[in-house]
Amino acid sequence: MRSGSGQFYPIALLVLFAALSFWLQHVIDLPTSRHDGKTRHDPDSFVENFTVRRFDVDGLLRYRLDSPKMIHYGDDDTSLIERPQLVRTHPGTPDMTLVGEHGFVAAEGETVFFWDNVVATKNSSGSRPPMIANMPDLTVQPDAGIAFTDSSIEVTQGPSWTRGVGMHLDQNTGVLVIKSQVTGQYLRPKTAR
Repeated sequence: MRSGSGQFYPIALLVLFAALSFWLQHVIDLPTSRHDGKTRHDPDSFVENFTVRRFDVDGLLRYRLDSPKMIHYGDDDTSLIERPQLVRTHPGTPDMTLVGEHGFVAAEGETVFFWDNVVATKNSSGSRPPMIANMPDLTVQPDAGIAFTDSSIEVTQGPSWTRGVGMHLDQNTGVLVIKSQVTGQYLRPKTAR
């Protein structure tokens, strides 16, 4: 009479072959790792004291970006910039200047993120004093002419001021919207008699 353990060996051998087949298939399907450095986020260039200008189809200056230092990363085509200054021009309206301690330019330059002591200044126009906005961070899409933040903001123009949380600015239309918790004081400018 044969014992049951003799029937166990063929089953164990089949399970071992199945496991080995599964392991071999897994090893074959593993992606090969690249060792060319393209998957690392290392700087590929440094630039000091640079200016980037963007013009419209008529050759008119749309905006200018200045910075004392930029570090570019080739893997995702992004750049870190120190003390960025973005000046946006629009025909018939005062220039808007944006500055911050730090900046990040996304690929293709379509979006610029400013953070740490961000100040937006719209130059004076006629009898109107300059408008100055202070916030901790700001996202700018210079080609589209818009800027926005979800952080706190304080806007002053002469003796008038407004504070709130969240802001959207469309420089094309000149509309500034403060989203919530808005407080302020408006003092009418004195007129000449």
